[in-house]
Amino acid sequence: MNFSSEHPKIVVIGSCSLDLILYTDKIPSCNETVMARHSENFFGGKGANQAVGTARLGANVHFVGCVGIDPLGQQIMRNLVNENVNVGFVYETDQEATGIAYVTSCNGDFSIVVDPASNKKLTKKQIDDAEKYIHSASLILLQLEIPMEIIEYTIVKAKSLGKMIGLYASPGAKLSDHLLDQVDFIVARSNELSVIFGEDKREEIFKKYQNKLFVRDETNSTIYFDGTEMKYFRNEHESMVYKMGMGDAFTSGFAIALCHKNTIEDCVKFGNLVSSKVSLGKGAQTALPYLKDLI
Repeated sequence: MNFSSEHPKIVVIGSCSLDLILYTDKIPSCNETVMARHSENFFGGKGANQAVGTARLGANVHFVGCVGIDPLGQQIMRNLVNENVNVGFVYETDQEATGIAYVTSCNGDFSIVVDPASNKKLTKKQIDDAEKYIHSASLILLQLEIPMEIIEYTIVKAKSLGKMIGLYASPGAKLSDHLLDQVDFIVARSNELSVIFGEDKREEIFKKYQNKLFVRDETNSTIYFDGTEMKYFRNEHESMVYKMGMGDAFTSGFAIALCHKNTIEDCVKFGNLVSSKVSLGKGAQTALPYLKDLI
């Protein structure tokens, strides 16, 4: 692995929220009520997770997002500042509260319902306001917890500026071939491939996006096609206690390694390493590693 002394400049455009975790003895089924043993709150949102993840790995990070004018929004802003993330383009709206993800967790399995709330209020003007930083960035990172029109608008703008773009295609949604062709790498969950790409055969999807599509599952494995063969890497730690945020952690590690001009294989291995670390602590951001602890 190569890591230069230069700090990559990354602009993350996406969601920020609070993760409210309810720990239960079972995941409730339809029309069923269960009692939680206890609950915990953690900072989350796929965009904020990646902003913190890449900042801890040595990048200069600007985050573009939206919070409500409420105490939770202020807490999220302070947390990002404490993590050395520039929040000059995190906007406040009085039209929605700050987003919350409601999570039911049972024995390592979980179900999630996200209320995007203020994350829905990110606008094209706010992307335009950040253009100076997009123009100077090494990489733009996106996810799918903000409006699709903002994602598409950002990709068009970033490509017109010659920028490299990474997309964590989660939560899964149908994406156009035109959009997929414009991004430089795509991270996706294995159980959402048909949602994102349609009903094409998995082998055909991998071959179409060789060295570009990286498919993940809950065992912290990553699969991709390198143009010659399918490649498979897995880092499942026996002490894995928390699976939320692993995809964001992988994306952060992969992005940093790519900015330092490592090979695709090394980028995947580093992304898996970062993801394995975050699974050892509670909260999608809590156990994100620092670069000094990995090299």
